[in-house]
Amino acid sequence: MDDIAKNHHATRRWDQVIAAIRQAMVGGRVHPARTVVLVPYAQLIAVARAAWVRSARAQGVDTGFVPRFETTMNWTHSLGGFVPGGDDLRMDAARDVLTATSLLERAGMADSHGALAGRLMESAWSLARHAAAVPPAQRSHWGARLALALQTQPLAPVLETEAGLGYVALAWAANSAYRTDSLYSARADLLVLLQGLQPEPLYAALSRLWGERALELRLDAAVAADEAGAAAGEAALHQALDLEDEAGRAAACVLAHLAQGRTPVALVAQDRIVTRRVRAQLGERGVAVRDETGWTLSTTRAAALVLGLLRAAAWDASTDTVLDWAKSAPAFDAEALAQLEATLRRGGERDWHRLLALDAVSLSVNAMRAAFAPARPLGEWLDALRSALQQAGQWQGLVSDSAGQAVLDALRLHPGAAQEFADFPRRWSLGTFKAWASQALEAGSFQPPHPARAQVVILPSSQLLGRAMGAVVFPGCDELRLPASPEPPGMWSAPQRALLGLPPREELGAIHRATWDYALRSPYTDLLWRGSEGGEQLLPSPLVQERLLHAAPLAPDPRVLRWLASVPGRMPQPRGDALPLRRLSASAYEDLRRCPYRFFALRQLGLQESDELDTALGKRDFGNWLHRLLKHFHEALLAAPATDPQARLLRLDAAAAQATQDLGLAQNEFLPFAASWPKVRAAYLQWLGEHEATGAQFVQAEAWKEMPLGALTLVGRIDRVDLLADGTALVIDYKTEPRGKTSERLKNPGEDTQLAFYGALLADDTLAAQYLNISESDSTRAYPQSGIVELRDQLLQSIQEDLQRIEHGARLPALGQGQACEYCAARGLCRKDFWETGEAAVASVAHA
Repeated sequence: MDDIAKNHHATRRWDQVIAAIRQAMVGGRVHPARTVVLVPYAQLIAVARAAWVRSARAQGVDTGFVPRFETTMNWTHSLGGFVPGGDDLRMDAARDVLTATSLLERAGMADSHGALAGRLMESAWSLARHAAAVPPAQRSHWGARLALALQTQPLAPVLETEAGLGYVALAWAANSAYRTDSLYSARADLLVLLQGLQPEPLYAALSRLWGERALELRLDAAVAADEAGAAAGEAALHQALDLEDEAGRAAACVLAHLAQGRTPVALVAQDRIVTRRVRAQLGERGVAVRDETGWTLSTTRAAALVLGLLRAAAWDASTDTVLDWAKSAPAFDAEALAQLEATLRRGGERDWHRLLALDAVSLSVNAMRAAFAPARPLGEWLDALRSALQQAGQWQGLVSDSAGQAVLDALRLHPGAAQEFADFPRRWSLGTFKAWASQALEAGSFQPPHPARAQVVILPSSQLLGRAMGAVVFPGCDELRLPASPEPPGMWSAPQRALLGLPPREELGAIHRATWDYALRSPYTDLLWRGSEGGEQLLPSPLVQERLLHAAPLAPDPRVLRWLASVPGRMPQPRGDALPLRRLSASAYEDLRRCPYRFFALRQLGLQESDELDTALGKRDFGNWLHRLLKHFHEALLAAPATDPQARLLRLDAAAAQATQDLGLAQNEFLPFAASWPKVRAAYLQWLGEHEATGAQFVQAEAWKEMPLGALTLVGRIDRVDLLADGTALVIDYKTEPRGKTSERLKNPGEDTQLAFYGALLADDTLAAQYLNISESDSTRAYPQSGIVELRDQLLQSIQEDLQRIEHGARLPALGQGQACEYCAARGLCRKDFWETGEAAVASVAHA
């Protein structure tokens, strides 16, 4: 045994407890093999056995016989023979939520069982420990007596639902059999009940039943008596800036203790988010970690895979949801799926059910989705889910993964396991089945495999009791996660808790304080909290503030500063002569003028951002919709002319409806734009009447044009082409931007290339061009561009000269200036944010 364990207060406490057990065995002439010692939690079993052996060796006693050190659940499992009944409370969310639904229906609360089943289950769970502490023969009478007592409690009418849930939960708990019922008939010559920081109701019942053959000991009380007046260990206080800073400091504290040989280090899982970050940082350093708390099963990758499939199977699933699942399914060809995704993103297809499936991937996905459409009983749903996972190639990955096995067990997805639900024949929709699966996974817990010898142990603070830890690192000591007194769980009021025998707030507060005081008895303790969260100030826990009141100084940052000389990146200046461009659009040439590097990255290399599918509608969507409806309107007007204002108005509305349908826009999302449509419509019709009065006529809209320019081809889609009274072609480009921005385009005609480029797509020698600003809040107004033919000729010359320079190896630098950098898809490639930094040395923080 190392010096830390030998001199640890927990080791001395165990020596005292073992001595008391030996004394009771000698006094009662009880053999160790006929002695059972119940410990508060499973991790103490090995600790207690080691303490017994250590004590025996110290006294020179034979260590061949050791008492049975068990928890109540371990002892119960070894006794075996328990078969739960149909309505028994099982502490298993997958089964109990179904029983809760059935009980609510029988109690006349069927209309709201979907919302109340989870609450009923949680309320029954809060009573389970106390119901199990009542002998089986007396349990039903116990429940009836408490139900009568609860009826005497006055309740406001708004709490009638809660009262109904309480009666059902009590009846459920009181009429259930529990696995620990076998302990009432168990046999041993001596039963030692070792209480932890929180009293166990079952211990009291067993003590009464066993009488003189039972011995009650308190592990914490024995130690407190042994170390009365002893000073606590060293406690260092660390105030971090935010969550990331707290995680970094906590990881550094752990590493510092390990460097000093203080193993194992206890990392208290008071804040699971911080704990996960600390574990990741320790993993990077190769630290062996044993996580005894685990994490919620629903947060594992295996659970996300299963729930992703169920979300993708919903009839109204978004395209993003379906693609996200499909990309995790090995059965789909990755290249074909990538091509499908690119096509869907270019088209902005947000809703999968609107997709016209023609390729192999979408056809296979739709076949899977169709299989999930009909309602069916739970057992058939589980068969269908298992079949879908197998067809998608995901089943084997779940089977070979420890978290995947936990998911399969929780949802009863192994073949034949669904027979457990044969007594629930109700037909469920996919939504109900998905809600059940989510609830079962949310209630489950996953613990990763433990290393043979851990350097760090992640545990709740209550399980520090009785364990010789070299040091304790306690993050999450802020006012939110470590209050002075915890809130009592469940929906029970204080009078109800008193009637039901549930611990009152004062008792919970005392247990909470005892747990805190015990943690501080560790030889070395680090207490950490963050000063802000989400932009709001966060205070330390009141328990920490008590120490701060005694002028306890804050500990320095345990991380080590390393001074690094900055090496700023240089402005990239690539050459594009090896990537000749054969087709050029107006937007591509605009990229070249604004930033040559953006042209190189996006146009020559062909790197593109993935378009978002599941996003809220914005100004761009309004512009696309307006372009589409004006095309429908003018083409219909060209085919069947109408001059009556009312007829034109109706046609414009019909075109708007058709555009909405074409683009798959949801009516509720489009409501802000639809509200402004009457004003936009009236303003546009007024402008159109004035425009046509000059003799102008519509020719075509959204026309794709290609025009050769030497070895290059200019391409683009012109919003609209009209014919003026004198036969001149008029190029019109719609704008829904603020008027000031449109007006600004015309002030520097040599800088704005859009209209000139569109003019270059037409072979006409006489041209006119204008921007047409269609505002949501103002009148429709035209902004003519004068001298468009000269601008077009200048543009064509500039295009030829610029591309020739690129062909001859001219550099394409990243300019990094102006608004071009604010919304640039290539900004992460040119590393502008790095080559803008100065040459001075900077300090970076590294973990100790």
